[in-house]
Amino acid sequence: MTDGTTELSLPQPSGLQPGGRSLAAFAALDLGTNNCRLLIGAPTADGFRVLDSFSRVVRLGEGLHRSGELHPDAMDRALLALQACVHRLERRPLCGLRAIATEACRRAVNGRSFLERVHRETGLRVEVISSREEAELALESCAPLLRGAGRRALLFDIGGGSTEIAWVRLSPRGVRPELIGTISLPIGVVTLADRFGASACDPAVYAAMVEEVKRRLRPFEAVHCIGHEIRNGAVSLLGTSGTVTTLAGVALDLPRYSRLHIDGVVLSSEAAGAALGRLRAMGRDGMARHPCVGPDRADFVLPGCAIFSAIHELWPAPRVLVADRGLREGILLRLMRAGRSRGGRSAANGRTAPPLRVADSAHA
Repeated sequence: MTDGTTELSLPQPSGLQPGGRSLAAFAALDLGTNNCRLLIGAPTADGFRVLDSFSRVVRLGEGLHRSGELHPDAMDRALLALQACVHRLERRPLCGLRAIATEACRRAVNGRSFLERVHRETGLRVEVISSREEAELALESCAPLLRGAGRRALLFDIGGGSTEIAWVRLSPRGVRPELIGTISLPIGVVTLADRFGASACDPAVYAAMVEEVKRRLRPFEAVHCIGHEIRNGAVSLLGTSGTVTTLAGVALDLPRYSRLHIDGVVLSSEAAGAALGRLRAMGRDGMARHPCVGPDRADFVLPGCAIFSAIHELWPAPRVLVADRGLREGILLRLMRAGRSRGGRSAANGRTAPPLRVADSAHA
């Protein structure tokens, strides 16, 4: 890291600072269409220190586009992951906790009833957030990477069940970036993988996926004229998702995935295109063996690449800024800022707010 936003150092034993003082802990849980992720952090002067993290592929949205419902097996997988998160959350008192769900639970007719079951069985209150808030949280976490990045930014987040696009106004005076417009496409790596499966490797099928995404994005371009801004050289293209971080890992020839080498790296359009070509040439088995992909994610890489191709073809910025950060980091930063304003303990003021129980998560 170079911007000081997230300090990836190991926690002291039992979450203690040197001298035995307990660290103020905040937690963010993101139940997505493909992954269940947890991040626990403690405030620092200009960001936060990671105390614990967890991520598991649960494929909650598997088959959703056909049935309109969450499948029983998918819900069971997600519950097992959420129970693992609860075990981690119970290890330390928390000054703030928020758990969210995104596109799969937004779209599924049984999404709400599933989250009620989650509360009964785990104590977690998980709230479904809007696509607009998804974009806002992603921007919250990525804002430090956009300092000095020009007048505009186009942020994209390729998720499991949807893809969020945010058109952002930047300020040279350190004012927080401002959302000009957002669009959420009901297309993500899981939905495309369910529809096209192994045929995503076929050039004609890949081209069809790219064209479908471009067709859905063109109305947004017609409103905001982003292409004109890009031709004037005033736009930074920033991607935050497993797809773009995988492209960066392949472009950098990393022997294994490393967040420290990925977060904040800038890829030229040529380097991104070459990495994309290498992934397409590997086939499913080659991607499963690749250290920056692996068997759990191999089925989702080419659908994600097709979404990336559509974005980059429609908005051909010369460089892509890569962020290995997203909703969880945005939630943590908001919780910590709210904690400071309430007078809760933070790295800055040293006072203590009452620890939260797991069941308080929706209202942290």
